[in-house]
Amino acid sequence: MTQSHERLLIIDFGSQVTQLIARRLRELNVYCEIHPYNRVDDAFLAAFAPKAVILSGGPDSVTREGSPRAPEALWNFGVPVLGICYGQQTMMQQLGGLVESGHGTAEFGRAFVTPENGALPILEGWFQDGKEQVWMSHGDHVSRIAPGFTVYGTSPNAPYAITADVSRNFYAVQFHPEVHHTPKGAKLYENFIRLAGFKGDWTMKGYREQAIQAIREQVGDKQVICGLSGGVDSSVTAILLHEAIGDQLTCVFVDHGLLRKNEAADVVKMFRDNYKIKLIAADESDLFLNALEGVSDPEVKRKTIGKLFIDVFQKYANEIEGAEFLAQGTLYPDVIESVSFSGGPSVTIKSHHNVGGLPEKMGLKLVEPLRELFKDEVRALGRELGLPASFIGRHPFPGPGLAIRCPGEITREKLAILQEADAVYIDQIRKHGLYDEIWQAFAAILPMKTVGVMGDGRTYDYAVSIRAVTSVDGMTADTYPFTHEFLGETMTRIINEVKGVNRVFYDLTSKPPGTIELE
Repeated sequence: MTQSHERLLIIDFGSQVTQLIARRLRELNVYCEIHPYNRVDDAFLAAFAPKAVILSGGPDSVTREGSPRAPEALWNFGVPVLGICYGQQTMMQQLGGLVESGHGTAEFGRAFVTPENGALPILEGWFQDGKEQVWMSHGDHVSRIAPGFTVYGTSPNAPYAITADVSRNFYAVQFHPEVHHTPKGAKLYENFIRLAGFKGDWTMKGYREQAIQAIREQVGDKQVICGLSGGVDSSVTAILLHEAIGDQLTCVFVDHGLLRKNEAADVVKMFRDNYKIKLIAADESDLFLNALEGVSDPEVKRKTIGKLFIDVFQKYANEIEGAEFLAQGTLYPDVIESVSFSGGPSVTIKSHHNVGGLPEKMGLKLVEPLRELFKDEVRALGRELGLPASFIGRHPFPGPGLAIRCPGEITREKLAILQEADAVYIDQIRKHGLYDEIWQAFAAILPMKTVGVMGDGRTYDYAVSIRAVTSVDGMTADTYPFTHEFLGETMTRIINEVKGVNRVFYDLTSKPPGTIELE
């Protein structure tokens, strides 16, 4: 589906931040793909036909025999190449330079680079104040640059922090421009893609048109089932499919009784009334809640919900005559993470994926129209498709729902209390105009009761914890800095308006080391 776009190839050597490189480039309207180094041989390179190549960082040492390398054909392929950290080191080693370990030249964390030997086009906009902050993460170091290269930047522990062979369009940096701790890293990438001649033709308007055509070609006149959770990914998938194939699409929405207050009704109304999409709305809350009765172990909860979801989805999907395809909201990070860069077995993406395992069980073929997109691109596509802004910007919600925000045994009473407390909390955040500043906010009901005094009476009710975090990618998170006034007002509202709660705590855990979800 992407052959008509100019393409950039990222060869992955295992860095934990390789995805960030791709995100930076996508933000610049450049289509790129990440592929593990051991899958990129000379034939792959020729078939992919990239307009430029970036070599990522990685945990290995180029001084180790058998360590990862770029394909030899790359050096004569005739396109610009940018090596980052390990990528710089393998570039130097493969082209006749030398990399060594030790000697006190390791650098981890913030460093400052100063310029050498004049201007370099890829560094346009850099060094206006004489030095630039960068983020280093290397134990080995380049001790001799390859023939043809010149040094353009140094740091206290990296004499070859920036090198380039301008005649061959080879550039190499020891630091990580993709991370936020290199403030002008985005400018370096922008300069690189300009030097490579990219027009920036990767837009969601263009993707929408291509995806619709691709769906029609794949599906033909057959029926498609889409599991609809009400989240952004499955909703954008459903609306894109409906635009492509109309009544050939049927969505199945399973209400497991663990959703937020009024959520099931809101999802059904939006899709039936606004988009006229064929929708089976299955209220199976009794089935799920009965199965969870007495269960307190969080992993058992997840597995119980996941298994039941598959069974219920299959029951309703079997009612759709002639269905041959199952649509899923798979995203590009799922695709990347399912391939080990070292060539090992695929990792598990989501232990509770809503429709995991169904294609094999039901003999269905998959339709995954979002598998080339990052989350922010899915939101942009949703805007392109006309989804309401309030819906596109919704905070992430876990597949097992409120089950993992109710530690210990789940009861209908506790769920009802949690739904009300969560609704008040989110209403407060919206009322104060904070919703879009927060990546995720939620309430949890704690597995304990406390003694309190309300008015002239003694109470023995549940305690509720409220949480809010900011995040860029969902991998790390910081606590949102609410004011004392906001917290006081919110806690008072929850205690006054939610029967069964007499105490509210604010959870200050960040990630790492804490997890974003409660369990």
